[in-house]
Amino acid sequence: MNVAFNSALRQSRALRSELVDLNTKGAPTPAEIGNVSASLATFSKTLDEYQQLARQELIQKKQEEAFERIKKFRLDLSDFRSQIDAIKKARDEAQHQNNRNELLGRRPYNATPENPYANATVGPTPSAFQPRQPAGPLTTGSADEMREAHAFREQNFMATTNQALDEYIARGQAVLGDLGQQREMLKNTQKRLYNVANTLGVSGDTIRMVERRAREDKWIFFAGVIVFFLFCWLVLHYLR
Repeated sequence: MNVAFNSALRQSRALRSELVDLNTKGAPTPAEIGNVSASLATFSKTLDEYQQLARQELIQKKQEEAFERIKKFRLDLSDFRSQIDAIKKARDEAQHQNNRNELLGRRPYNATPENPYANATVGPTPSAFQPRQPAGPLTTGSADEMREAHAFREQNFMATTNQALDEYIARGQAVLGDLGQQREMLKNTQKRLYNVANTLGVSGDTIRMVERRAREDKWIFFAGVIVFFLFCWLVLHYLR
């Protein structure tokens, strides 16, 4: 259980340092945010394993101490998640503002004069008996509105794509962390199996040695019995 506590403590310190680095940076990249999200997932899984080991602890004092540590780690985990959510929100807002400023900067700006009729030319007043000239096509801002709507759709699509990529990166890093933990677990299991195999091998050699010694002792016993009876017969034969 001490190993789990040390691992959780080390991960907590590393996460705190990474969050400080992200807060000091003006605009963290999605990869950096994904790394921190993966570290949060690994830290949460470590806390779950530590809590499971604490429940199996037989000593009441150590169990209570472990539960207190887990409670503190849970508070740190909640704080870390709130910080990373705030960083993501600030980054999304900054990106949205930049895209909006860029979009507004691309729109054409036509300055309106103070006197809208300053450049107007006065032509002859049409007579009522003259045929009317066909009016030109009406121009509206529909093209600008369509371009603006398309730009907003593109911006929303890019924001959604970036968020999905961040989630995929975080999931991939979490899976990579899980694979690393499983690799360590398999290594420990392999070492234990080797130890058990070595123990069984030593036990087998010991059992075979004991059986061989028992057979030798049996032959020595029978030989001693025969020698004893032979000695008794000789004594009785020569002392009569």
